[in-house]
Amino acid sequence: MKELEKYFDLNFSNQDLLKKALIHSSYANEHNCESNERLEFIGDAVLDLLMGNYLYEKYPQFDEGNLTKQRAKNVCESALVEYAKKCQLNKYLLLGKGEEKSGGRNRVALQADAFEALIGAVYMDKGLNECYKIFDKIVIPLVEEEREDNFVDYKSYLQELVQSDKRSLEYRIVNEIGPSHNKTFVTRVYMDQILMGEGSGKTKKEAEQNAAEMALKKLAIRSMKF
Repeated sequence: MKELEKYFDLNFSNQDLLKKALIHSSYANEHNCESNERLEFIGDAVLDLLMGNYLYEKYPQFDEGNLTKQRAKNVCESALVEYAKKCQLNKYLLLGKGEEKSGGRNRVALQADAFEALIGAVYMDKGLNECYKIFDKIVIPLVEEEREDNFVDYKSYLQELVQSDKRSLEYRIVNEIGPSHNKTFVTRVYMDQILMGEGSGKTKKEAEQNAAEMALKKLAIRSMKF
């Protein structure tokens, strides 16, 4: 945890708050302590405020509706996961034995919740200004990339959806179109050798994301139960 403090140049007066921000309910149940859920509640509100202020200053031409849409996009769960990944927050999570064994450390929801809880812990320990150390270092650089995928990590969501039933996922590049300097990759995703989706993109990662998105839409349409 000292490593996390150093990364953000934080100096907690109450170290218990930092630890609490990283405690998942599964760990709390096993060790009879409080989880990070209350800090997550505070962090959610603080992040909304920080993001609202940032967008208000950055886009003076935006009306309330546009500002609201931009804020929602940049504080949604998939955005929070990207923020958490940027600082490798999952390394510091405190999980119960069962949650750890089942791959909880990489679950998108757990990472998103922990990021909000971390913001909440900093706010409760040092106040609003100190929260900008996290916001400026992690959030703003990712927001300013203006990613076309709006932070949605379809591969992570698909993986999380199928892993509880111990199904396997495999991505295969089935075609490469165009010259070497301007290729388009075509990728298919298979679940237990069953073709679930196909996507294309200028990078292998983009093609995989698009294939995963198609697979998720197919699963939603079929209302498949795992």
